[in-house]
Amino acid sequence: MDRPLLADALKHRDVVLRAFVGADGRLSSIPTKLIKRLVVLDFVAQDFEIGRTYPEADVNAILKRRHDDHAALRRYLVEQEFMGRRDGHYWRSGGTVSED
Repeated sequence: MDRPLLADALKHRDVVLRAFVGADGRLSSIPTKLIKRLVVLDFVAQDFEIGRTYPEADVNAILKRRHDDHAALRRYLVEQEFMGRRDGHYWRSGGTVSED
């Protein structure tokens, strides 16, 4: 993934999340514009622990909490390198890290 593009996208994080994430934390839709989608994917990636490997069924269950089209979210997370995938297992490989 183009890290400068993500950094640029995150400048508009609050505006994008207000537009696409409801009060319940679910996505109203998945943005079609890449720069907005990167913000949403970074938000969704926060649901996965760094250093942990997840079977596909667990990834699907976590993503279904955010949006009904969990397959599209999973594909975008892998394509944009927020998550890695091998042999049906996934792990978080990108995105921002909270400093809490």
